[in-house]
This record gives sequence, structure tokens and C-alpha cells, in this order.
Amino acid sequence: MSSEICFTTATELADQIRTRQRSCAEVMAAHLHQIERLNPHVNALVTLLPEQAMAAAHACDQALAAGKAPTAEEAPLFGLPVAHKDLVDTKGIRTTYGSPIFANHIPNFDALIVERLRAAGAITIGKSNTPEFGAGSQTFNPVFGATRNPYNLSMTCGGSSGGAAVALACGMVPIADGSDVGGSLRNPASFCSVVGFRTTPGRVPIWPDQTPYLPLAVEGPMARTVSDVALMLSAMAGPDPRAPLSLSEPGATFRQPLAHDLRGLRLAWSPDLGGLPVEQRVAEVFATQRTTFAALGCHVEDASPDMSGADEIFLTLRAMRFELSLGHLLEHHRDQLKDTVIWNIEAGRRLSGPQVGRAFALHAALLERLRNFFSRYDMLILPVSQVAPFPIEQPFVREINGVVMGSYLEWMRSCSWISVTTQPALALPAGFTSDGLPVGLQIVGRPRDELRMLQLAFAYEQATAHHTRRPAIAIASDRSA
Repeated sequence: MSSEICFTTATELADQIRTRQRSCAEVMAAHLHQIERLNPHVNALVTLLPEQAMAAAHACDQALAAGKAPTAEEAPLFGLPVAHKDLVDTKGIRTTYGSPIFANHIPNFDALIVERLRAAGAITIGKSNTPEFGAGSQTFNPVFGATRNPYNLSMTCGGSSGGAAVALACGMVPIADGSDVGGSLRNPASFCSVVGFRTTPGRVPIWPDQTPYLPLAVEGPMARTVSDVALMLSAMAGPDPRAPLSLSEPGATFRQPLAHDLRGLRLAWSPDLGGLPVEQRVAEVFATQRTTFAALGCHVEDASPDMSGADEIFLTLRAMRFELSLGHLLEHHRDQLKDTVIWNIEAGRRLSGPQVGRAFALHAALLERLRNFFSRYDMLILPVSQVAPFPIEQPFVREINGVVMGSYLEWMRSCSWISVTTQPALALPAGFTSDGLPVGLQIVGRPRDELRMLQLAFAYEQATAHHTRRPAIAIASDRSA
């Protein structure tokens, strides 16, 4: 059945295409069929390119038959369907940013991340849904509506890379790109039981970028398995002169085997990042995962870094970024901007020089404390999200365990505080609540230590197999195919 292809890992599909066990056209047709069956229920992919994608798949097959296909080293994603987040510019393909202002916008260039994925052989199948300008961890917008959680259609999928996470969970694509400021690669991964990787700023270079020296926004890979995320990262990583923070290490680094002896690794175990409210059912699932790391030979200790000032740093830098990138829209399109976007822009305009200076001073102190903390521990383990998926009609979480959230951002501190550390953070499936909702686990590593994080995540994934559980909607589709 076509869904068998759709739930084959990207790594396996790439090998099968190379060895001509499966054709690119067969793989593409299976995913398009899966989209046709499931997307009407979840609204994950919002701009589809079926004819263009099939034509590209046939061209890949012709190149293989003629012996003219690029090598696996040159194009590790050859023939694989990919969805690009609707915040990412795609040449000749509608890109709305989830905003009615840009409802019919068609860029005349590809963003760097799209360039690299295409150069690696991936075939664009469409765009994935996102909240307006990526604001908030609940995926809905006035252009396309809301994206539903495949594990419970009455719940949110998180955001802002929500469409990507749902498309992956449903087998509509094997790989997808995403972006992350306050948790947008990690929170939807947690809510949809897939893998999302916020790497060190510069690991995946960003262009265009209106704040090129502000290390808050990160673009990165999403997939259903750790190996697939590593494969995708190998195509996305590496230096580019257009991105001043880009790291020099080549992407090929992440194509080496992930199986590794982890005995002696020192892990800090933090159920609440030093006192954040965490919903009980999330805390219960998280607690059961500790023994797995111990069984892998890791030394696991209760410890949390001092995150003083993280909230102020995040809110200040985020407000600066919103004003710099979107402030020009306020004068002429205020009536078409959602209230949270207006709030962020205006917060940026109210910032004074001393306030910005204080945020940078707090940031320097935080980074020094973290450097000392990670001299004692190799990695930090904590929940991705403080809550389980919540009702889709609810814009954001307003309280956790009786603690009132003062804004639409406060319930995401387990992610946003990690963002300001500038350290890599990987979200992966950690199990399910008693009512079947996904819970994610977050691994935070030292700066530029992505390979070792992938090795730990791979070992954990193999030991638990949480990633093999599919949404009921996908299983039902299997049976009705």
C-alpha cells in the first residue's frame, strides 16, 4: 500500500531510490495520495504542487536510468518529497507568511534553506501551514485556517512549524523544514510525536535575514526519526557568505553513523527548568524516561541551570526582531495584523537604549553561567513543552497548575528560555499521556555539539521506539486504502 512507502524512513527511501528498488515517481505518487486522503482532515499543507512534483520525480528517474544522477554525497536527499514552511520564500511558489497582506505573494527567489534542500535532490511538494508571521505556538491564520493535531483532531498541533509536524506525523512527507525563535521547531514536534532540531545559530545559515547578527531565529530540520533529521541536517548545514554567523564545519559531518558508546556521559535532569509550572500529565510521562538514559550508561543527576534574566532577554530580543522585520507593516496594514503581532511590534518600538543594553548585559551573564554549568554536564534533559496539546479553539495557554500566564508567550518558557542560551536543543518523542496525546523530551547540548546530541537522541529513540506509534487517523487510512 502507498502508506507503507509514506512511513518508510527518509534514510531508507533515499537508499531504495539510489538502488532503484523504488522509483522517485512511485515515492512521490504515494505521498501525494496520502496528502489527498489526510490533508482535508488536518490542514497541514496549504499550497500543493502535485503536477510540478511529479514532473520533477520523473526527471529524477530519467537521470538515474541514464546514469546521470548526482552521487549520494552530492545529493543525499535525491528524490525525496519535502514541504517548506510558509514563512520561507520559494521562487515562483505562493508564500503567504500566514498573513492576508501576503495572501497572493509569489517570491522571485528561493531562501537559502530552499536552495540547499533542492541542491541536495529534495523535491518540493508544497508549503506547510504556520501562524501569522510565525507568532505563537498554535498554528492558525486568516488565510488558511487552523491545523489540527493528528492524534486528536480537536487539539492544536503547536507551532509555528505546526503544518510541518502534522505532515510528518501523517506520512504526507518524509522530511520538512522549520524555523524556531521561541520553540517553533520543538513544540510542534512534541505535540505531534516527531523530531525537531533547533541547532546552534549559524549551523544552518539563514538568508535572507533582516537581523543577521541576532542569534535568536534558527532554521532547521524536522522528520520522524533522528537519523532522518541528521540526514537532512547534512544537506542544510555548512558555511555561506550571505550569513555572517554561519559555521565553517561542512554538513557532511552529520552523515556519519549515529550508533555510539554513551557510557559515562553526564546528564543534568531537570523536570521543570528550575521551577517552571509543568502540567501533571506531562511531568508523569517525563519522569518515566529517566531510567532509559541510565540504562544507556549515562550518569543522570538532578540539576538545573540558573536561568535568571532569560525571560527579559527573550522578550526584549523578540520585540526588537519583530519591530525590525515587521514594523513597516504597522502604518499601512494595521487592520490586517493579528493582535499579538501588533503587540510584539509595539513592544519593540517602546524599547529604550538602556533597556536593550540591560538585556544584552543579562544575556552575557546568562551565557557565562551556562558555560560553567555545561563544564559539569555534557547535556541537559527537560520536557519540551510545559503542557500537553490543548483545544484548537484556544489561542494559547492561559494558566498551568493554577499559575496565570500573562501573555501568549509565557507558557512556552521551557523552550523560549533555552532559545536565548544559543545552545542547540533537540525535541524527540517521549511517550503519550493516558488519553493518547504526545509528550516530547528536549535534549540541550553544548554549543556546536550537534553530532553528540544526535548520537544520544538516536540511542534513546532505539531504546524506546516511541516514534513508531502512528496517529489513529493514519492507521484508519491504511485500512481503508
